[in-house]
Amino acid sequence: MRIQPPPRASYRTVALTAVLVLATACTAGTKEKDAGPAADAPQTIQVWHGWSADHEVKAFEDAVAGFRRAHPNITVKITGNQLDDQITNAIRGGNPPDVVSSFTTDNLGQFCQSGAWQELTPRIQKDKVDLGIFPKAVQDYTQFKGKRCALPLLADAYGLYYNKKLMKGEKPPTTMTELAALAKKLTVRDPDGTIKVAGFMPSVQYYEHTPQHIAPSFGVKWLGDDGKANFSKDPAFTAYLKWSKELLDWYGLQNARKFMRSMGQEFEASNPFQKGKVAMAVDGEWRTKFIEKEAPSLDYGTAPPPVADARKDQYGSGFTLGTIMGIPRGAKHPDAAWALVKYLTTDTQAVVTLANALGNVPSTRAAIASPGLKLPPQFKTFMDVFQHPETTTSPSSPNGGDYIVQFQKFVQDQWEPGKVPDLGKGLSGLDSKIDKALRLSGG
Repeated sequence: MRIQPPPRASYRTVALTAVLVLATACTAGTKEKDAGPAADAPQTIQVWHGWSADHEVKAFEDAVAGFRRAHPNITVKITGNQLDDQITNAIRGGNPPDVVSSFTTDNLGQFCQSGAWQELTPRIQKDKVDLGIFPKAVQDYTQFKGKRCALPLLADAYGLYYNKKLMKGEKPPTTMTELAALAKKLTVRDPDGTIKVAGFMPSVQYYEHTPQHIAPSFGVKWLGDDGKANFSKDPAFTAYLKWSKELLDWYGLQNARKFMRSMGQEFEASNPFQKGKVAMAVDGEWRTKFIEKEAPSLDYGTAPPPVADARKDQYGSGFTLGTIMGIPRGAKHPDAAWALVKYLTTDTQAVVTLANALGNVPSTRAAIASPGLKLPPQFKTFMDVFQHPETTTSPSSPNGGDYIVQFQKFVQDQWEPGKVPDLGKGLSGLDSKIDKALRLSGG
């Protein structure tokens, strides 16, 4: 999600575990009493964020500079490389920082429901913050069941990257049928089936080709209106699974696995798209920053992700999520903390400063339209996807993104290896497993 983020699968598991542990120590709906000095009093606030690379840390400091000038009475101490597990432990221990940010929007539901992050609505209403400055999908992933305990700080949107040389004059596909056909056409193999160049790798083990990022192209609805798992009830999931399995079977599971074992690291210069070993790949907007630094001679384009054939009118939309920022329970300077949260998430210059340095999508409409943005031409795709009215996100749940984790495990461990003789039955069993976990979490 960011420059040099942690490995997604392992991080998601760690983050989810931390949040579930937090749930056992919190009471849903816990109220945070007003405490601490007024925002105009001299004070020092502690801020934790997850960025760790030198240029990321500098970017955050640069964004906060304007706040420091406007609030000389508030000393802001910033600590980077603090992820959800460290934040969770600090909250449970009763000694949290005043402001926190998280890369894991999947955990927002638990943050809000447990009271670990404070409800911001009274402050938003008092200061007349217009939430319309954020696109709808962003508004959705910063609240849970009407409780808003976070505001967005930059966003991620997903699109299709394509290598112009490897495309051989072909236009980027707009439907999933076109994507599969072009992937086969552009794939280059040795006589024994070894993949030298993959047109498109459909396995969920290929970096960002997770169900969370690819299934939305089929219009899936992750949870039903009742909040329960929807995998067996929504035919879009079946369509996604059959599409990906057909293409994976065309490659051959063992050939695909051999190719993926030979690939470089996702967040290093050896990334196979950057090395010309993959013609098309779904990835986040941050990849433009990596290419700029690590493969500046790569001739590539970007386009919205293809959609299911029955959803041609939805082309241009996609999937989004992003960084969220809030005030933890137990913060000692909540008024000053709110002043900083509001500034970093709504001030156009602050958002633009971060977007330029980190290569992430600005999270406000004004920042997206700002002439101060200095991003490559290929970046426009992601801002367009982000603002599209049909762009979606994965909904929050009481136990974070467990339903997504469980679905990916089902696809990776059972569906792709061909261990599911009856897909309907398999998805029904998955729904039951997820619903049980949701009930145990208060869902």
